[in-house]
Amino acid sequence: MPFVSTNGIRLSYQRAGRGEPVLLIMGSGAAGHVWTMYQTPALQQAGYETIVFDNRGIGASDAPEGKYSLADMVADTRGLIEALQLGPCRIVGTSMGAMIAQELALDCPHLVRSAVLLATRARSDTTRRALQVAEQVVRESGIRLPPKYEAARTVLEMLSPATLDDDASVASWLEIFELTAGNDTTAEGQAWVSHTGDRREALRGITVPCRAIAFADDLICPPHLVAEVADAIPGCDLMEIPDSGHLGNLERPDAVNAAIIEFLDKY
Repeated sequence: MPFVSTNGIRLSYQRAGRGEPVLLIMGSGAAGHVWTMYQTPALQQAGYETIVFDNRGIGASDAPEGKYSLADMVADTRGLIEALQLGPCRIVGTSMGAMIAQELALDCPHLVRSAVLLATRARSDTTRRALQVAEQVVRESGIRLPPKYEAARTVLEMLSPATLDDDASVASWLEIFELTAGNDTTAEGQAWVSHTGDRREALRGITVPCRAIAFADDLICPPHLVAEVADAIPGCDLMEIPDSGHLGNLERPDAVNAAIIEFLDKY
């Protein structure tokens, strides 16, 4: 994968397909290539060029020491768009990637044509804040939990009951998560990326077209928090994908891809 230098670091990226560009921004703890399982093939078939990249702290991108902020990630992504001369481009982000996309749409409308926000939020409620603080405490303690435990915890947090109740399906997910937990190279800094305070009022200043997509069984960014984003952004529409958890783009890729492409084709 080639690299761009931006914001004092190098980011690894990959371009594929032909057509108008779509930049896909991944969430925390996952490399950009996760998009290539389902989303980039569908987008390329729909006539778009796709650009995926590894956020700082994961994959082949640089992993500087210290705690990362959302502002760091936004500056990285802005620099990537500028270095590759993509703007104004369509953006798709999930989880942390959707929060990055929101801030880009707000601060850099000249770089963003439209944005699809998967599993997003504008604030952390008490439950979500407790989950993040608990993860931070574990990381700062230096404790490394066994991969089997990490896999079991991850499927419960990230997947829908429809998947958890399917023995064959959940067995495959457990195997995947156990392997990745045993080879976790994500920088500690990503655990601190979050909104500081409530961004709902600020999001009212977004002027580019946006669609927010909620996953019905998402524990990390539940539908009520996604709905807050849609309510705050002027003209933002809201869709909810059933039988899907936080990894809805992998659990229900056909429905997610259709929702993304239908919106991008209009905007």
